[in-house]
Amino acid sequence: MNKTVFEISKMDCPSEENLIRMKLDGIPEVKNLDFDIAKRKLTVFHNGQADQIEKSIDELKLGGKKISTEQTHETDFDEKTSQKRLLWIVLAINFAFFIIEMTTGLISKSMGLVADSLDMLADSFVYGISLFAVGGTLIKKKRIAKLAGYFQITLAIIGFVEVLRRFFGADRLPDFSTMIIVSIFALIANGLCLYILQKSKSKEEAHMKASMIFTSNDVIINLGVITAGVLVNWLNSNKPDLIIGTIVFVLVIQGAFRILKLGK
Repeated sequence: MNKTVFEISKMDCPSEENLIRMKLDGIPEVKNLDFDIAKRKLTVFHNGQADQIEKSIDELKLGGKKISTEQTHETDFDEKTSQKRLLWIVLAINFAFFIIEMTTGLISKSMGLVADSLDMLADSFVYGISLFAVGGTLIKKKRIAKLAGYFQITLAIIGFVEVLRRFFGADRLPDFSTMIIVSIFALIANGLCLYILQKSKSKEEAHMKASMIFTSNDVIINLGVITAGVLVNWLNSNKPDLIIGTIVFVLVIQGAFRILKLGK
């Protein structure tokens, strides 16, 4: 048995962890995966060489880099029996906030909230693929990934078109207070999801360290929408909201392409 350690610089939250799990699922040499989101490290226990594993991680474009490979006598891996239940919890949280942010975004005329709702939907897709493809064939998993990826891209493109319409039109200002309040709750929800999944790993204080990561895309997006809400009120302009909406739509499309890579 070999143990290979990777540094995954863009592994900011549990959705990236699940992308990696799904990507490596079809490699028979892989025996166990140990994630440390706080340190952005992945330890892969496997038989044989790590070439195929390294190639698969590189294809996800998450900044994966092999650090070391060494032999290990560890063969008794603790299976996470509660992982499926926890995935259902974070899926429910993310999908609920997709609905909340999409609804409040449309009502308050905020493209930042609409875009952030799609980011929540993207995470829901990742958790959903992990759940619904459990025990299924690799072909089934790839089909689900393709459908989710293309659907996500379609929604993001529609969002871009709406941003352009509002940028050149004379739409009323978005409700800045709704933007700020809903984004604060979304920020709490993202932290809760990270806390739940990290706590399941039973590593002392690891979940607390991970929950304090403020370089996570999800956290940055939430803070970005809050900042945009403040600027909308201060400048009396909808441009900050449209700018943050555009940035998030770009991130959503990038996430969609990562999901599509699972379908290859």
